[in-house]
Amino acid sequence: MKKTITALVAAVLFTQTFIPQAEAASKGWRYWGYYQAAAKSSTWKAAMTGPTVDIADGSVEGWIFTFSSDDVPSTPPLVKPNFQSICGTTKAEAGLKRVGLVIDFGGSAYAPKGEKVQKTIIRCVLTAKDSQGIDVLAQEIKVRQANSGLICGFNNYPARECGVEITTPSSLSKK
Repeated sequence: MKKTITALVAAVLFTQTFIPQAEAASKGWRYWGYYQAAAKSSTWKAAMTGPTVDIADGSVEGWIFTFSSDDVPSTPPLVKPNFQSICGTTKAEAGLKRVGLVIDFGGSAYAPKGEKVQKTIIRCVLTAKDSQGIDVLAQEIKVRQANSGLICGFNNYPARECGVEITTPSSLSKK
């Protein structure tokens, strides 16, 4: 067992040390990146958990179909998480909370072949006080998940795939 672990660590260190970075970034994944903005914040923060966490009244949930060669998504939704502009005209109701929701369907450079990028969804969701991020989503759009819980698609985009590895689109390659 010790030999297996030692060999695995050596292999990881070898690939990180000797594979050129251009080679390492020649592929990445397209998937739904999840972002959050706390109440009174105007900055997206990459969510380090899935959408099964509590969210506060006045917060904004953000999703973007993105491409990344990193573990953490680096491209937040293009719409700023401004709760006031998203939910300012929605009246608060007893026993409910207001949550801004932004779903950015990403760019055409990494859209699945034959699929059309959908228009960004911006909504104020009036939901139960105990609603989590997944509840807010399911209340507003059709959500497709893998058995593992990975979010695969919103409103049938993408139609079939789920977090696939692809070659870095040439328009995203660093010159």
